[in-house]
Amino acid sequence: MTTTEIPASSSTDLDGFRRQVRAFLASNLGQKDHGRPTNAGRPDHGDLDVSIFHDLTFEQEQALVARRCEWQALKFAAGYGALSWPVEFGGAGLSSAHEKIVEDEEGNFEVPDRHEVCGVTTGLVAPTIRAFGTDEQKERFIRPFLDGSQLCSQLFSEPGAGSDLAGVATKAVRDGEEWVLSGQKIWSSGAQYAQWGLALCRTDSSVPKHAGQTMFLVPLDHPGVEVRPIRQMSGGASFNEVFLTEARIPDSLRIGPIGEGWKVALTTLSFERSSSGSHSTVGGNWELVLQLARQMGKTDDPVIRQQLAHLYSFEQVRHYQALRNKAVPAGGVPGPGGSLGKLTWTIFLAEVSAVVSNLLGASMTADTGEWGTFAWNKHLLGAPGYRIAGGSDEIQRNIIGERVLGLPGEPRVDRNVPFSQVPK
Repeated sequence: MTTTEIPASSSTDLDGFRRQVRAFLASNLGQKDHGRPTNAGRPDHGDLDVSIFHDLTFEQEQALVARRCEWQALKFAAGYGALSWPVEFGGAGLSSAHEKIVEDEEGNFEVPDRHEVCGVTTGLVAPTIRAFGTDEQKERFIRPFLDGSQLCSQLFSEPGAGSDLAGVATKAVRDGEEWVLSGQKIWSSGAQYAQWGLALCRTDSSVPKHAGQTMFLVPLDHPGVEVRPIRQMSGGASFNEVFLTEARIPDSLRIGPIGEGWKVALTTLSFERSSSGSHSTVGGNWELVLQLARQMGKTDDPVIRQQLAHLYSFEQVRHYQALRNKAVPAGGVPGPGGSLGKLTWTIFLAEVSAVVSNLLGASMTADTGEWGTFAWNKHLLGAPGYRIAGGSDEIQRNIIGERVLGLPGEPRVDRNVPFSQVPK
């Protein structure tokens, strides 16, 4: 494998930058085989992966994560792994337009598959530490998180605090220069492959729930920390529950001020929501659904044509929303508008499921061996998960209504009530 230095002229010469990216990819990866087009307008061979969550054994998924980290390390060393980050963090100080070029060009090569924990580390946790970390924390964590040498999972949701994330009950009690953490987290993607967890904890129950939280980085191999994978209905076990039993961590791993964990969490979630659906290949796209309709010989069906047109409109809205999110200045924190992109994407995934189900009928429930049919079952089983991940659809609508449109807030009986007095 080879690496390349990005010349300063790349900041203005986008065409030259694209050529350079293409050369870098060609020197390190194989060209993607899209299959030979047939009269039906679809590839005649190759794997069709429209899954949303992985269905792999532990060893297979571990190998996938390792391949993705190796690729991230190579990109980072070559200057392509953190394009819009400042040079002081190992970035190139370029624009989102440059990042889009790399993403587009990667689509033509056999890039190692994405994995949630890798994306969480580089796209959510690293920028959160940039926004709230101390100088020592930035020096210690940002480069390892950006180059893939260390990974971090989110430890946010709990059995009793999912969409109402402000209701987290995991306790963090201060003991001198240490904190003692006790509680349970759930739906922590990739925690079994990560070295760290970004944990939102309750540090004060005498104040309203939003005010008594603090954020910590927790080493997942630490005494008192146990990670247990959860089997999903789509087959895989990427999600986990994480048990914290009097786990002692130093105050140096606290992210942000005491009592301002909610602000830190909102920042992390804003990065998550603004990036949701930005990778068009996850879960399939409109072009693949159109290929399926042609394969099934149903493109002349007026109902199917109307459904395809409706799906295409969502695809375009999702695309433009993703461009809008990418327009956030480098180093900036996305605003509540990111919920628009998150909601649009989850609706799109559900619409894909509906159209594909109409096209395939019973073929969704049994593998007949026909290319490109039963593979959609993985999409159907995975799509509901993203209506919950990163905040449910209902939460996104509340955010859009209250923080984007300025509508009256939803009535709350726990406003200004100490967390210890809120009925559980």
